[in-house]
Amino acid sequence: MIELKTNLPGKKSLFGDARNILLEHDIQMGGNWDFDRGNFDTILNQDGSDTIYLRIPFHVVDGELDEDSAMIEFDVPFIINHVVNIGLDDDDSPVLASVGLDQFQTPEDKDGPIVYDEKWVHEGEARIAKFSDHPIFIAPLV
Repeated sequence: MIELKTNLPGKKSLFGDARNILLEHDIQMGGNWDFDRGNFDTILNQDGSDTIYLRIPFHVVDGELDEDSAMIEFDVPFIINHVVNIGLDDDDSPVLASVGLDQFQTPEDKDGPIVYDEKWVHEGEARIAKFSDHPIFIAPLV
């Protein structure tokens, strides 16, 4: 994991507004969220079993995440390499696999090494710079 230096941490927005702006930049809500926190994610590179993600974490400061009106605050974005397990997953149930309910493998490494890290840092910071000054993002009071 490599943390990025951007002006996004501490900025606030309504969840629905942030989601819409980020979708315009090909950044989507990640699947692993709770009612008080979540991540926006996009793939920067995919090569074999390695996938380099730009991840933008946030937490809810008012409301609940399933509401567009929830106020969220962004945390420090980062780059992460998710290494997928391409082989068979020994922990999976053959019964679930045979009926098609076992579609996701346990990752080999959720935070693998990142090759060409400066390239991904630059690309991640550039992607965030394209939207982080949008008027819907309220800067923290200094």
